Amino acid sequence: MRILIADDHPMVRDALAQALAGFAEDLTFVEATDHDSLLAMADDSALDIALVDLNMPGMNGMSGVRRLHARHPTLPLIVVSGQSDPGTARAALEAGAGGFVPKTEPAETLMVALRAVLSGRVHMPSHAVLALHVDAHETPAAPISNGTTPSLTARQLDVLALLQKGASNKMIARHLGLTEGTVKLHVAALLRALRARNRTEAVVHARALGLGES
Repeated sequence: MRILIADDHPMVRDALAQALAGFAEDLTFVEATDHDSLLAMADDSALDIALVDLNMPGMNGMSGVRRLHARHPTLPLIVVSGQSDPGTARAALEAGAGGFVPKTEPAETLMVALRAVLSGRVHMPSHAVLALHVDAHETPAAPISNGTTPSLTARQLDVLALLQKGASNKMIARHLGLTEGTVKLHVAALLRALRARNRTEAVVHARALGLGES
């Protein structure tokens, strides 16, 4: 497995590499120190995932993430940032990242994020997911059947109903008048609430609990 670590601070690159040292056998790290070297490494290396800082020279914040994603749309990408506010986390998803990890988080969180994004799921800090509900002035819907049924917001139930119809994130965003980044956050919250590893499991678990379509 080849992991690209892109950050202009050597100590941060070393810390990230040490945090992930036991993630897999035959693990190889390649490094970039600015936006140009990030693109060069992505172009020339067979990478499994990239960990990218927002504030390297030439990145221009989310613009650099968008350029990388446009150039390599299938490359799994996690933004690892010194910023931790929900707005930045959501903007990273909008730009094409599959995950967002503040640099203040422990190494275990980075491991969890890596597993999630490599398996096609989204990883976001819990406070960013919670802030989505606050921003939308949502309150959890009442449990449907019994105490084991997770409480979902009205918007999450809307997203779940479309997931059950096989809709993509783009289709859900268009139907509900949301951005794709916001839809990704709702899907991540649904997976967490339903204890599902992917969208298919979420649909199966929801139906077993009597949520959404019968």
